[in-house]
Formats: sequence, C-alpha cells, structure tokens
Amino acid sequence: MSTPTPVTALARRWRLEVNMGTEATPDWQLCPAVTEFQWEAPPNLEDSGTYDDDGWDGNTKTGQGWSVTTTFNRKASADSTAYNPVHEKIRAVAFGWGAASEIPIRWMDRNGLPEAYEGSALVEWAPSGGNKNDLDQVEVTFTGNGVLQQITNPLAA
Repeated sequence: MSTPTPVTALARRWRLEVNMGTEATPDWQLCPAVTEFQWEAPPNLEDSGTYDDDGWDGNTKTGQGWSVTTTFNRKASADSTAYNPVHEKIRAVAFGWGAASEIPIRWMDRNGLPEAYEGSALVEWAPSGGNKNDLDQVEVTFTGNGVLQQITNPLAA
C-alpha cells in the first residue's frame, strides 16, 4: 500500500457566512464574491519573568482577540436596483451603534475539512474606489467582540 502524496491547501478554501436571522432562529447565508480572506487570533502575552528566572523570559497568556479581513466584489441585482442582501447587512452594521454594530459571522473550510469558527464581530467598511475600469470592491474588517468558538464544520460530510 502506498502513502498518499499530501496536497497543499489553497487560500480560497475559506467560506464566509453571515447570520441573516436571529440568535434563536439563525439563517446563515454565504457572503458572495470574496476575493481575499485573512483571519487571525493573536494572544495577549504579558511578561511574567522574575529575577529568579536567571534572565530567561517568562510569559503568561492573559487574553486573546480575533479578526477577519476580507475583500469582496459588490454584487447588484440584474436591474441594478439592489445590492446583495448579505453585503447590505454588513454595510448597515458598519454604521450601527451598540447592539446594532455587531454581526454574527462564521467561516469554514469549504472542502469540509474540520477547521471552522464562529463569533460576533464589529464591522469596518472601506470601499476601494478606483478608476473607471476597476471593479466595485470593499475591504471589510470584522473585529471579534467576545469568544471565537471552534465549531463543527457545517460542510463536513
């Protein structure tokens, strides 16, 4: 029996979804037309070294944050009278205050591999602009507000 040759995962494996429903009745919908996707969850490390450590650093993890940065092409209806509803919800939340400034998101490996996450985030909306031949793109930063949960990938077989 031969050993399978490993294949490197591609960056485009990520699928981003937004809860268009409520917490009680979630309605997870695809954020379409993503062209870039990057997430991170850096820990907050504090120096806990002492004189007794013979000069070696000591560190303690005291917290953790997370964020997702994505770029997508704006999508409009065929008659150009409405934008994609997921894009519009993200844009509206970016201009909200208090509870209206947070949006539940989740992302997962679109091939069904186990990596998948969910959390509530604040939104920064930054249209790219550009010249007459550029696509209408928006860069969105989702800054986590609370726990980033590892979830079972909904696309897993």
